[in-house]
Amino acid sequence: MDIWALLIIPLAAALLITLVTRKNEDLSSFISIGAIVLCFFIVFPYLLKMLGNPHMEALEQSFTWLQVKGLTIEMGTIIDPLSIIMLFIVTFVGSLIHIYSRGYMHGEHGFSRFFACLSLFIFSMLGIVLSNNFIMIFVFWELVGLASYLLIGFYFEKASAADAAKKAFLVNRVGDFGFILGIFVLYYATGTFNFIELGHIIAAGKVDSATLGLAALLIFCGAVGKSAQFPLHVWLPDAMEGPTPVSALIHAATMVAAGVYMLARASFLYSAAPHFAMMTIAYIGGFTALMAALLALGQSDIKRIIAYSTLSSLGYMVMSVGVGGTSAGMFYLTTHAFFKALLFLGAGSVIHACHTNEIWHMGKLFPKMKVTAVTFLLGSFAMMGIFPFSGFWSKDEILSAAYNADTFLFGLGVFTAFITALFMTKLLLVTFFGEKRYHGHPHESPGVMTIPLMVLSVFAVFAGLAGLPGLEPNFGTFIGGGHGHGGEHHFNYAVATISTAAVFLGIIIGYALYSKKDMHEDILAVKFPKVFRVLENRFYFDYVYDNYLVKKIYNGIAKISNFIEVYIIINFILNGIAYITRQIGRGLRLTISGQLQHYTLVMVGGVFVLMIIFVIF
Repeated sequence: MDIWALLIIPLAAALLITLVTRKNEDLSSFISIGAIVLCFFIVFPYLLKMLGNPHMEALEQSFTWLQVKGLTIEMGTIIDPLSIIMLFIVTFVGSLIHIYSRGYMHGEHGFSRFFACLSLFIFSMLGIVLSNNFIMIFVFWELVGLASYLLIGFYFEKASAADAAKKAFLVNRVGDFGFILGIFVLYYATGTFNFIELGHIIAAGKVDSATLGLAALLIFCGAVGKSAQFPLHVWLPDAMEGPTPVSALIHAATMVAAGVYMLARASFLYSAAPHFAMMTIAYIGGFTALMAALLALGQSDIKRIIAYSTLSSLGYMVMSVGVGGTSAGMFYLTTHAFFKALLFLGAGSVIHACHTNEIWHMGKLFPKMKVTAVTFLLGSFAMMGIFPFSGFWSKDEILSAAYNADTFLFGLGVFTAFITALFMTKLLLVTFFGEKRYHGHPHESPGVMTIPLMVLSVFAVFAGLAGLPGLEPNFGTFIGGGHGHGGEHHFNYAVATISTAAVFLGIIIGYALYSKKDMHEDILAVKFPKVFRVLENRFYFDYVYDNYLVKKIYNGIAKISNFIEVYIIINFILNGIAYITRQIGRGLRLTISGQLQHYTLVMVGGVFVLMIIFVIF
C-alpha cells in the first residue's frame, strides 16, 4: 500500500492546495514540501533494500482498470532497481527544489498555484516511474505534459511564457502520437501491455524482426518529444520562460529524463530490435548532443546555455541506449540529475541577485556570491566530465559504449565533450570572474536557497563513485541485475584519456578566449559574426518550422480542410439536405388546409384508390 501512497500523497497535496489553502501561501508551500519529503522517506527503505540485494526481482501490484471483450487494461506498479533509482532521483532532487522554491518564489503572484502545480507534476512523474504497463505509463506521460504546460506558462500574463507553454505542449503531442502508435503495434503483436509479459514474449522470439523495429522506432518517438531530441528539440530552450525551479525540476532532473527512463524500461524491446533501428536511435542522440553543444556557444542567456547543455546531455543518453549501453545511459541520467539541477538552481541564485538572465550583464560575482559561485563551479566541473567529478565516470561509460559500437559516434561524442568544456568555461568566466558588468548590489541568496545548492554539490562531486571500476556492486550491477538491461561497468582507460584531453583542450581554449577582464561581448561574435549569428539563431530551426512547416504546410492543410468542411460538408451536404427537407416540407404544407371537408375528400379519395388497387391486384 505504501507504493500507491507515492501517488496518492502528491495528488492529495495538489488538490488540497487548489481547493482549500490557496489563499494561505505559507501553508500551501509547506503542504507541497511535506508531500514530496514524505514520498522520499517512503522510497528510502526500498533504496536500502536494493543496495542490500542488487539482483532483487521485480515486485508488481496491479488491479484491473478496464475490461471489455478481448481487452484488459490494468493499473499497476513495478518496483525493481530501475524504478527505485528513478524514484530516488525524483523525490530527493524534487525535495531540494521544493525547498529552494520557497525562497526563490517568495513574493510572487500565484505562489500557491506554483506549489499546487509542482505537486501535480510530482504525482505525474512518479506515475511514469511506477507504471508496470504501457497504457498506464502513457496516461501519466500525458499528465506530465499537462503539468509542464502549467509550470512553463506560470507567468501566463507574459506572451512569451504563454507561447512557450503552448509550444512545449504541441511539440510533445507530435512525439506522443508516434508513441501511442508504437504501443498499439506492440499490443497487436503480443496481446499485452505489461512490461514483464512483453519481455518474456519478445525473449521467446514470438515477434518478428520487422514488427520489433517498427515498434521500437514508434515508441522512441515519445522519447524524442519528451527528451527533446532532434527534430522535436525546439521546445526545451523556450521552456526557460518558466520560473528557474521549474527549469531545474522538469527540464533538467526529471521530466526530460522520462524519455530515457522509458527507453530503459522498454530495454527488452530495444535489446531485440534490428540493428538499423538501434543505429537510428544512436545517431539521432549523437547528432542532438553535438548540435545542442554548438548552439550553447551562441547563447548569452544563462538559463538557455544550461538548457542547451541539457539537450546535449540527453543526446548522450539516447546515443548510449542506441549502442546498447542502457546501463551507462541510466548512470549518466542519475549523475546528470544532480549536477544539472545544481547548475539551474545556481543560475536561479544569480538571476535572483542580478535581476537579469544575460551573462554579459554580470561578471565578477565570485566575491559577492561565494557559496553560489563555488557550488556552480563544482557543478560545471561535473558537467564537463573532469576527474574525479561524477560526470567523468558516467559520461566516459557512454563514450566507452560508443567506442565499442561505432567509431564515428565515439568521435562525435568526444568532440561534443570538447565543445561542452568550451561553453561551460565561457559561462563560468563571464558570469563569476572578469570585469564587473552588473548593476545594483548583488548579494548571496538566503539559506533556503544555498543549502540545497550545497547538498546537490556533494552529489555532483561524489555520485559518480557508484561506477568506480572494480567496485562490487556498482551501478551497472543494479541496472543489469535480472532485468536484461545488460551493461556491467567496464572502465576504458584509453577512452578516459582521450575524453579528458578533449575536455582540457576546451577549457584551455575557453580560458584564452574569455579570460580578458575588459570583455563586454562574445569574442566569437566579433571574430566570426556570420557563424555566431547562425548559432545565436539556433540554426534557424524555429524560423523554418514557423515559416514553412506551420505557415505553408500546416496552414495549407488547414485551408484545404476548411474548404472541405465549409463548402463540401456544410454548404453542399448539410445545407443541401436541409434545402431538400425544406422544399419537401413546403410541398407537404399545401396538403394541410385546416378545412374538414378537404380532409374528408382526401380520405374518401384514399379509400377509392385502395379499392382500385385491391380489385386490380
